[in-house]
Amino acid sequence: MLSRINVGMKHLADYHSIVAHELLAEITELADELRGLKVCHINATSFGGGVAEILTSLVPLMNDVGIAAEWRVMFGREEFFQVTKTIHNALQGSSTGITPTEQRIFERYNLLNAGGLDGDYDVVIVHDPQPLALRGNTPTLENAKWIWRCHIDLSDPNPGVLEYLRPMIEGYDATVFHMAQYVPQGNIPNVVIVPPAIDPLTPKNMALSSEDAAYIVGQFGLDLTRPLALQVSRFDPWKDPLGVIDAYRLARPHIPGLQLALIGSMASDDPEGWEYYNRTVEYAQGDSDIFILSNLNNVGGLEVNAFQVHANMVMQKSTREGFGLTVTESMWKARPTIGGNTGGIPLQIEDGVTGYLVRSPEECAHSMREIMDHPRSAAAMAQRGKEHVRAEFLTPRLLRDWLRILTNLTHRQ
Repeated sequence: MLSRINVGMKHLADYHSIVAHELLAEITELADELRGLKVCHINATSFGGGVAEILTSLVPLMNDVGIAAEWRVMFGREEFFQVTKTIHNALQGSSTGITPTEQRIFERYNLLNAGGLDGDYDVVIVHDPQPLALRGNTPTLENAKWIWRCHIDLSDPNPGVLEYLRPMIEGYDATVFHMAQYVPQGNIPNVVIVPPAIDPLTPKNMALSSEDAAYIVGQFGLDLTRPLALQVSRFDPWKDPLGVIDAYRLARPHIPGLQLALIGSMASDDPEGWEYYNRTVEYAQGDSDIFILSNLNNVGGLEVNAFQVHANMVMQKSTREGFGLTVTESMWKARPTIGGNTGGIPLQIEDGVTGYLVRSPEECAHSMREIMDHPRSAAAMAQRGKEHVRAEFLTPRLLRDWLRILTNLTHRQ
C-alpha cells in the first residue's frame, strides 16, 4: 500500500557557491561513515505542504552522499485523512478530540499500510502523526531503528489526543522536533531539536530576475504598477487567511492601489483545505484586488517564486505554526517579511531586525505601512533576513543534521 516516490537526482556539489565550505566538508565526513545505510522516509502525501517539499530535496541528497534512501507515501481514503486532520488540529491546540470510532479508523489504515512496508531498512523515519502507528505494526522491521519526525506545534496540545498517541510515540527509538517548546512532557525517547530548511536550488527558491518574476505574475491578471502584499500557505484556519484579508483592508486606505494575493496548495491529506478555501473566497467578498490562487490555477513552485520576488511584502500571519517555511522562502528572496509571533516563526524573524512579528490584523497592517513608508530600511532588513536564512535554514544544514542523527542512532562512528 505504501507507494515509492521517484525524487530524481540532486548533487551536494551544486551548493558550493551558496553555503559555507566547512558545512559541506562536515557533510562529506559524516556521510563516509554512513555509506550504504538503508533509510526509508514515510509520510502522508507526495505534494502540498512543507514536508513533501523537504523530502523532495532531502532524499536525493542523502542518496548523493552514499545513503540508500527511499521516500514512501502511505495509502489513505478521505475517512482516514479526516481523522488525521482532526488529530493534527488537536495537537496544535484544538479542543476537538477523536472518538473511539475515529481511533479505529486511524489504527486500521496504519495496520493496512504496515502490511505493505517491504524492504530491508536500517532506519525508518516517520513524518508527522498520520503514519505514527506503523512502528507497532511492522514486526518484519523490528531490528530497524525508528525515528518519529514531528513537524507541527505541540506546545499546547489537546491532552486527550496526546495521551492516545503517547504510547505510539514512546515506541520509537528517537524523536525529532523543530523546537524544544514542542516536546511533550513525559517519557519522549531520545529527543533531537532540528529546524527544517528550504532548498535554494528548486524552482520555488532559485534565483529569478525581477523582470521574469513580473512577467509571470502579470499572467494572473495583477496590475504590475501597483503594490502587492502576498501570503503563501495552505488554506487552513491556523494560517489565518481571513486575518490577512482584515489586515489588507486596514492598510489599503494608507497604501494606494494595494493588491493582495493569497496562494495555497491543495494537499491530498488535507480535506479541510477545500472548506477553508471556500470560506476565504467568500470572505474576500468579490474584491477584484484580492487574488486567491492555488496549484489548481497552475500555480506551481516557479509561480510561487515569482510572486514572492515581485511582492512588496510577504506575510505569514499564522496563529499557530510548526515552523513556517514560507517565511524562510520570502526571506531567502530578500523580501520584507511579516510573520505571526508564534511557533517557529520567531526563530527566523527578529522583530525589527530581519522582519516584523505581529499578533493581530492591526499590527500586521501597521507593519505593511512601515514597509511601504520606509523602503530603504525595509530593504536592509530583508537583506539581513536573507543572510540569516543562508546561515541557518538551507537544505545542506538539514542534511548535516540528519547525518548526525543517523550516526548517533546507528553508532557508525
